[in-house]
Amino acid sequence: MTLKKTIRLLHLWFGLVSGAVVFIISITGCLYAFQEEIQNATQPFRYVAARKDAFLPPSKLQAIATAQLPGKHLHAVMYSGPEKAAQAIFFQFDPSYYFLVYLNPYTGEVLKVKDMDQDFFRIVLNGHYYLWLPPAIGQPVVAYTTLIFLFMLISGIVLWWPKNKAAANQRFWFKWKEGLQWKRKNYDLHNIIGFYSSWVVIILVLTGLVWGFQWFSTSVYTLGGGTKSTLFQEAVSARPKQPVATEQTPAIDRIWARMQAENPTAKTMEVHIPDTDTASIAVNINTEEGTFWKIDYRYFDQYTLKELPVNHIYGRFKEAKRADKLLRMNYDIHVGAIWGLPGKVIAFCFSLMAASLPVTGFLIWLGRRRKARKSLPVSAPRSTMRRKTPIKYPLRVRI
Repeated sequence: MTLKKTIRLLHLWFGLVSGAVVFIISITGCLYAFQEEIQNATQPFRYVAARKDAFLPPSKLQAIATAQLPGKHLHAVMYSGPEKAAQAIFFQFDPSYYFLVYLNPYTGEVLKVKDMDQDFFRIVLNGHYYLWLPPAIGQPVVAYTTLIFLFMLISGIVLWWPKNKAAANQRFWFKWKEGLQWKRKNYDLHNIIGFYSSWVVIILVLTGLVWGFQWFSTSVYTLGGGTKSTLFQEAVSARPKQPVATEQTPAIDRIWARMQAENPTAKTMEVHIPDTDTASIAVNINTEEGTFWKIDYRYFDQYTLKELPVNHIYGRFKEAKRADKLLRMNYDIHVGAIWGLPGKVIAFCFSLMAASLPVTGFLIWLGRRRKARKSLPVSAPRSTMRRKTPIKYPLRVRI
């Protein structure tokens, strides 16, 4: 068997095994592409009228939001500008829950309490990450299927690549002839869409693999010259040996006020509430709307308010090296946001193309299987069968 025949056989069977999962991953990625724009357009509780008054500090919003969800852990309070509602984020793994309380940052008015486990785009995202299975099962299935899909894309390019200039002209400047049956058109669609979309879809697949496998993420970071840890590690506050004299203003409010003064043009500011006596006060400051890779991650001792250094990629943006920025960009590249709205349109279109490949590929296989069955010889009736040689009966032996 030649190398190309082996590749074709692997392409076929890997495609049949992974096709359904690839379709789900691709179509959910396609649906998620414009989630921010759709939610902004359909959820008025995300907006407030701008005022000249100052925002309420995090501790005030914390008290109001916690009264709405007693017994739940407040993860963070996020401010998103003068015309947007503040968000109190309640999140925990065990027991698992995720709520958002939308608040007027000027008055503290509760605009909406939203259970994110019932949110449409959250459900779509769970399908994209876990196939709606428990994470311990779904995440590895998605990761390994994405790896198989990478092979499918590369092998598809190899199988399609023309042998000579004449074949290249015919394939690159594709045009259907009149009278072609739909089976042939489906075959051409699979090959042409597969070839031309592969160059972009490969980028989406590689960025997906960064989340899928820690070894892949570390390899990309190391090859880029990175020296820090790619895993988030919380900065630790040192518990004082002696009781600390408490000030009237809560520590999270003082840190928030300091960060506001240092970052007057910030688009969003997320203040994380310490959940243990050794946790730090973390503040995420984003100076660019619509992307996340430029976020400034800052950590402060909850007792002394001294800034704490970290040795992972989620630290101060000005201290981020080239490899740090590359890994930070991963999400924005994956969803196309790194190139703004045109990038999201590209991600949407190419995710849709990727979703079509398992469908057209399966139809090709199904058509060939049916054709093979039809071509099998049919046994003739006994009455019409003619024997070419006479029947020889065995001699009877008399005893």
